[in-house]
Amino acid sequence: MKTPLAAALLNTAFLGALIPLTGCATMTEEATTAAPASAAQMELDRLTAAAEAHPLLAAWTGPYGGVPPWDQAQPSAFPAAFERGIALRAAEIDAIANNPAAPTFANTIEALQNAGRHLGRAELMFAVVTSNVSTPEAQAVDREWSPRLSAADDTITFNRALFARIDTLHQNRASLGLTAEQLRLLERTHAQFVRAGAALTPEQQEELGRINGELAAKFTEFSAKVLADEDTAIFITREADLAGLPDSLRAAYAAAATERGQPGQWAVVNTRSSVDPFLTFSSNRALREQVWRAFKNRGDNGDANDTNALIADIVRLRAERAALLGFPTHAHWRMADTMAQDPARAQALMMRVWPAAVARVREEVADMQRIADRERARITIEPWDYLYYAERVRRDRYNLDQNEMKPYFELNNMINAAFYMAGELYGLSFTEVTGTVPVFQSDVRVWEVRNRETNAYVGLFYGDNFARSGKRSGAWAQGYRGHETFTGTERTPITSNNNNFVRGAPGEPVLISLDDAETLFHEFGHALHGLLSEVNYPGLATTPRDYVEFPSQVHEHWVLTRPILDRFARHYQTGEAMPDALVERVRNASTFNQGYATVEYLAAALVDMELHLKADGVVDADAFERESLARIGMPDEIALRHRLPHFLHLFSSDSYSAGYYSYLWSETMDADTWEMFEASGNVFDPTVAAGMRDIILAPGNSTDRAEAYRQFRGRDPDVAALLRVRGFPTE
Repeated sequence: MKTPLAAALLNTAFLGALIPLTGCATMTEEATTAAPASAAQMELDRLTAAAEAHPLLAAWTGPYGGVPPWDQAQPSAFPAAFERGIALRAAEIDAIANNPAAPTFANTIEALQNAGRHLGRAELMFAVVTSNVSTPEAQAVDREWSPRLSAADDTITFNRALFARIDTLHQNRASLGLTAEQLRLLERTHAQFVRAGAALTPEQQEELGRINGELAAKFTEFSAKVLADEDTAIFITREADLAGLPDSLRAAYAAAATERGQPGQWAVVNTRSSVDPFLTFSSNRALREQVWRAFKNRGDNGDANDTNALIADIVRLRAERAALLGFPTHAHWRMADTMAQDPARAQALMMRVWPAAVARVREEVADMQRIADRERARITIEPWDYLYYAERVRRDRYNLDQNEMKPYFELNNMINAAFYMAGELYGLSFTEVTGTVPVFQSDVRVWEVRNRETNAYVGLFYGDNFARSGKRSGAWAQGYRGHETFTGTERTPITSNNNNFVRGAPGEPVLISLDDAETLFHEFGHALHGLLSEVNYPGLATTPRDYVEFPSQVHEHWVLTRPILDRFARHYQTGEAMPDALVERVRNASTFNQGYATVEYLAAALVDMELHLKADGVVDADAFERESLARIGMPDEIALRHRLPHFLHLFSSDSYSAGYYSYLWSETMDADTWEMFEASGNVFDPTVAAGMRDIILAPGNSTDRAEAYRQFRGRDPDVAALLRVRGFPTE
């Protein structure tokens, strides 16, 4: 998921696929358009020189084909960069649109691929700043510039001369002699312009521009409000109230309190990485409820950070936009360029899984209630009890305690485990570089990636692993630069992973849970998708929303494989490998609590889809959430993974709106793929791994992704594999 500014840009249809946000070469080096009239050329040269003089717009310099100048990325520097970048990009687009030569693939489509490089660099860096090191100054820039950049994007989409050239090429595409890849880029370019409103009347485009601008501003405001609520904490002042918490977690909460100016106390920060461990281990039920309510009520407290009115505006504006563009609902508009294509197909998949998940929850709750009754707790299981009693059941049923596992999941070991997986599957090697590459935060680490057989350079990988004030919660991957070759020069990938692991006391190792380890491998799967890209055109790099999670989710499976556990799940004090008996218990419990995990996610996906199928977009968020959950039969003991008032996936951009189902859609492919590896008898089977690299990862979106999966697997994905992986019955 991206920050509001970047997301607004990426969701302007053609920009997400046509203007690379991560290019590093100058227009003068890469120009493919015919020379415009001399006066226009002089103005273009002047604007290019002005952009090159700004450090956030200039071509990246230094090693590895150039790297982002993070030492220059102060919030105060971005407004001037945006001003100059917008002006230069507008001139570049005008040169394409007003070219007196007849439209060709080179002077129109390739020229579009090459436009906007300077502005793209500044946008990329600002997206990283607002996600990872946001400050009030950065948020102020975001509020001011999100709608202005949205308006600048719309001027390109609504450029009638530009679209006329694209449309002419599209109509005559059969006679242009294009390669299959070029033809796909032309067809996708045309379709994306149309979906973004290029074919509307001028009056309709003016209305669409107003809607886009309002949405951009509201996305930014929503993110700022949620971030403000996530930057709060519940402070614990009595050591007795830490009952049940392991020492490593106590130390982490003490460090968080000290960071927030309360030494001698313990702070449970209002983010998932801090809250979930507390809910799992704290035996203080009253505090569990307090922490749970604070976390689930982010954005829903009737104060300055309440988001309910914003949600109503966003959903209404989305419905208005969909109608203007000729779609029945926002969901239909968003899903027009996905694998599922139709909301009904996504809903059908979700409802195939939902009954089995709810039935499993009933079993899990019954197991938990028996323990509570046996201990005479005199309670009925509530949502703030679920993780705590689930952990008790895990100990009872599998003789497995998360605290017994954590000493074997030391963060650095798990990072090295992910690198080992990449080496065994795809022949990559990772070597840390220090001091030669700027970073935006002192604890960000950088690795050079090479082909371990040929030693050929592949790309650069940044890791930002720790939670801190001003960093949004969750975990995500961010590409800095994508692979491309169409200008005659190969651009190599730069990508990053961003996590929110809780740092321990100074000098103490960072021990993570099994769930955290799987999150680390998940995000690393996104990074591998970028690093292994072999696309020629940046416009064919971005895969459909319901495909993009497939490469990330499938890589989670390697965490519990014997090669990874035997080599890297080593006790942080003794260095001993995880004992076979413990490994077996971990594997036996691999489908434990899947009712909870599935229902809290799937309910959020179902609510998202139903919300965006409202044709009029008129909604009261709190009431809609309650009524929607009642309609699907949501178990009382579980809350949505993301309630609407803080659902950043949906309301910080359009990215995952009517698209949260995509994790389940992708998991169908990932589960089916994992069974292919297992059936081979070798989790690093070279033939299957080569198919993953060459068919699933490297081509990006240069071929149809459904066809690619069929080529890889020999058939469509089997939904039963998803049910088996989650431990649900397949009938």
